[in-house]
Parts: sequence; C-alpha cells; structure tokens
Amino acid sequence: MSLGKKTGIFVAAVVLLGALVVWYGKPETPQRYTATFLDVFDTKTDIIGYGTSKGAFMEEVSLLKEKLVYYHELYDIYHEYEGMNNIKTINDNAGIAPVEVDPEIIRLLQFSKEMYARTNGQVNIAMGSVLSIWHDYREAGNANPAAAKLPSADELLAAAEHTDIEKIIIDEDSSTVYLSDPEMSLDVGSIGKGYAVQRVAEYAKEIGMEHMLLSVGGNVCAVGERLDGTNWRLGIQNPDFESEETYVRKVDVADASVVTSGNYQRYYVVDGEVYCHIIDPDTQMPADYFTSVSVVADDSGVADALSTAVYNMPYEEGLAFVNGLEGVEAMWIMEDGSIRYSENFEAYVAE
Repeated sequence: MSLGKKTGIFVAAVVLLGALVVWYGKPETPQRYTATFLDVFDTKTDIIGYGTSKGAFMEEVSLLKEKLVYYHELYDIYHEYEGMNNIKTINDNAGIAPVEVDPEIIRLLQFSKEMYARTNGQVNIAMGSVLSIWHDYREAGNANPAAAKLPSADELLAAAEHTDIEKIIIDEDSSTVYLSDPEMSLDVGSIGKGYAVQRVAEYAKEIGMEHMLLSVGGNVCAVGERLDGTNWRLGIQNPDFESEETYVRKVDVADASVVTSGNYQRYYVVDGEVYCHIIDPDTQMPADYFTSVSVVADDSGVADALSTAVYNMPYEEGLAFVNGLEGVEAMWIMEDGSIRYSENFEAYVAE
C-alpha cells in the first residue's frame, strides 16, 4: 500500500472520529422539571430545576431529599430515630447529662443564639416549655373545637421561668449540648426549617444544581437564577382564602430566600377568636399585630428567624428594625388586608 493511500485512510478515520465526537459530545438541552413530596418537616416540598432528562433531575432531587430528611430528623422535638441523638434527645436529658450530637446541631444552636441577640430576644429556641403548652392546647382545641380553651396565665408564666437561652451549654470540643435547667426544652420551629433549607441549597450548588427553586412550606429559596438568566418569580400567598386572588404580590428574586410567617395556617379558635402558633416571648401569648409578614434575605435561616421576630413586633418597631438591616426587606399584610413595605421591598415586586 502506498503512502498516499495510508494517509487517505488516516484522514478518513480522523474525519469519522470527529463526527462521532460531535454526535456524542453535543450536550442535550436541559429541560425544566418539578418534584414534590410531603414527608419532610410536616409540610409540602417543591423542587424546581433543570436536567437533561427527568431521570437525571430526579437523581439529584433524591440527594436533596435525603439531606432534608436528615435535617428533619435531627431537629425533631417529638420523635426518636435509631442511631441518632437529636433535639428531642437533648430535651429528654435536660438537667441530667450532656448529649453528644452531630455538628449540624451545634451549628444550628450557635446560629440560633446569634439570631436571639440580633432580634433582642424575639426569636428564642429555649421557649420550648411555653410553646409545648400552646401546642397541646391547640391540638386539643382542633380535635374538639367545642371544648377549645386557652392556657392559664399562671401556667404560661411558670413555664416562662425556664426559657433562659444562656442555659444551653455547648461544648464544641466534645460536641455536646446540655440544658442546665431540668425544666427547659428546645423548640427550633422558628429557625430550624429555614436553616436546613439554606444548608440544602448550599449542597445543591456543590452537586451542580446552580439554577433551582426549593420551597419547603413557607420557606422558599432561589438558588441562582432561572436557566435563561431571568429571576425566579414567587407568589406571596393571600391569607384570605375566600378571595379569588391566590397571591397578593409576586416578587422576583435570585440567590435569595423569601419566608412568610402568618396566622392563617397553624391556629385554633377559642370563643370565636383565632390564636396562631407564633408566640410573643414578651407576653407568652400569640402575636396578633398582622395577618402575615414576608421577609426577603440572602440566607434562608436568617429570613426564617426574622419573619418570626418581625411578626412579634408592632409595625413601627418592625419597620425600623428591618430598615436598619443590610440586605433584608419585608412586607406586612395588615389585619384589614392593606399591605405595607420596608424601605426597598418594592424593588422585588414584579410588575
């Protein structure tokens, strides 16, 4: 065979290989998919993202769900899980002994102490003794509305004596947590879900999910922007379920979280009055200034804590508080249905 023929065969082989590289190396166009499940944090979870196939997207979703389930179990105050020391374990050992825990619990508790200081005590995870009383009365009232009643002031005041957050003793070196007051207990409902959502959003970026929307109940976190470069558009729920309008406002965000605290989902009725699950630490009674407060912040844990804190503040106090925070905005829905904004919230409102 001549040199020319060999060269021709080589060139043909290169051309064919190039064609194969083009054919097999061409990326498929990612499509948008949604996954929904109901078994994490006792609420509905929606994940919206992109993948080259539904199967590829669901593989990533399964990793995120695994993380969410882990945080759900870790921060649970009602149930035990085999092989795990969680918040319930800490509560069960109050005044007895330190409990060795996962570093994620240590980080949550440290973050919670920071938010306690930042909100002047309006978010206090050490209020478990008070919140458990309201939980029991609310459960009983919803099970038997005709017999619904309020806890007594004496009962609440006695429980409030055991809410000192400084009695949460954290030992980072041994990774232990100890409640030095045997009558106190932790309840991370005001902050745990938002903190978990933030951690899962960070994990999503680590595995390559850079364009995603994660919604866990009232906690919505936008990871990056949509694939086309535009912001994610979120609806803020209308608390008036009889209205034809599902959302009172729509907001556009990217790499930010929107968290809403309100009185229209978890509550019970006593003598015609609605009592929600958000308890003011100053009065030990449900806050009743507004129907809801929505907070926009870069961090979902921060947004979760601040939405609770601001819900517990009179409007003027809350407005001044939010306006004094960098990178945080809020929207209030008043009892009469009117809407008020912090200084720069309107920048997020979609036209």
